Amino acid sequence: MTETARLSPEEADFLAWYDRERAALELACTLHVARLQALLQQAGGVEIAKIEGRVKDREECLRKFARKYRTALEDGGAPYRIQEHITDLIGVRVVCLYEDELAKVAAIVGQHFDVIDVTDKAGAMQGTESSFGYKGLHLDLRLKPAALVQAQPLPSHADRPFELQVRTIIQDAWSVLDHRIKYKKSIPAELKRRINVLSALFELADREFSQIRDATEAELRSASAEPQEGQEAQDSAGRSSSSSSARLNAFTFLRTAQHFFPEHDFDPVRVDHFVDEIHGWAPGLTRAQFNSLMRSTLGTVKRYRQHHESVNRQGGFNAFTMMRHCLYLQDKAAFQRALRNSAREAFETWLQANSPSKHA
Repeated sequence: MTETARLSPEEADFLAWYDRERAALELACTLHVARLQALLQQAGGVEIAKIEGRVKDREECLRKFARKYRTALEDGGAPYRIQEHITDLIGVRVVCLYEDELAKVAAIVGQHFDVIDVTDKAGAMQGTESSFGYKGLHLDLRLKPAALVQAQPLPSHADRPFELQVRTIIQDAWSVLDHRIKYKKSIPAELKRRINVLSALFELADREFSQIRDATEAELRSASAEPQEGQEAQDSAGRSSSSSSARLNAFTFLRTAQHFFPEHDFDPVRVDHFVDEIHGWAPGLTRAQFNSLMRSTLGTVKRYRQHHESVNRQGGFNAFTMMRHCLYLQDKAAFQRALRNSAREAFETWLQANSPSKHA
C-alpha cells in the first residue's frame, strides 16, 4: 500500500500517527523489555534464553486490522481509529529453555502487570487434526497503576497495552520455520501430513528436553544422597548399595568436588570436560578413589597454593587447578598431564624444598 490515493482516511490517519509516534513507541518497548528482564532475573527459577521486543511494522498493522476488524467497524458505521485496535503494536518475546517454564513466567508477570487477556496458542493446536503450528503462550499486558506512578517520568505509550509472547527455544524455532511455509490454507493433504509430523517432532523434542533435565537433576540428587566413604548403605541382603565403587562420572564427581570446594560454582560444561580428562589419565578411577586421593593430598596442595599466591600476585588457584595438583600429587606418573610443564616444575620445586620425602 504505497500509493496515498488508495488509502482510506483512517489508514492515512494511522500512518501519519505511526510515523510521528514511532520513536516514542520504541522507547516504551525498551522500557518493557528492561522491566521484564529485571523481574524475571529477580524472581529466579526460570532459565531464559533471550528477551527481545519490537514495534510492529506499520504495513503489518494495516493488514491485521483489515483482516480482523475493518469489516465489522465499517458495517457499524461509527468513526474509528486503527491504532486503538492494534493490541500488539508493541510486542515482547521471552524465550525459555523448557516448556514447563512458560506457566512460571506467566505467573511472575501476572504479579507485576495487569493481564488483559491470555491465549494458549500451543494448547489450541492440540485439539485439532487439520491445523499445525506451535506458538506458545500469548498475554496482553498493561503496566499496573502503581508501576506507572513509581516509574515516572515515563515515555509516551508506556501505559499502552502490549503483547508478551512466551515460548520455548523449540517453539520459537518452529514459529520461524512455520512462517516460511507458503499457502498453508491450500497446501496439499500429503504436504500437510508431513508438516504435522514435523510439528509433532518439535513438540516431542520440547518434552524430551524437559524430561532429560528432570532425569539429570534426579541423578544429581541421587549422587548427593550417597553415604560418605566408610559409611556405605546396605541393601536387605547385607550387600553394599553405594555406588562408590562405580566409575567416576560427572554426578559423583560433583558430590566430592562440592564437598571440598563448597564455595565454587561448578560449570556443567567444564565438569564434563574435566571428568573426561580424568578418565583419559586413569580410565578406571572410581568415586571412592577420587574422594580418597582428595582427602590425602588436599592439605599439601592448600599449603602450596598459599606459597604460589604469595609470590604470584596476578592469579590464584581455582577449584579445578587445586584438583589437578591433587591428582598429580597422588600419582605423578598417571596424572603427569594434569599439569602443564611450567606448573609441574614449580610444584616439584616447592615439594622438594618443603616435603622432600613425604610424597616421593
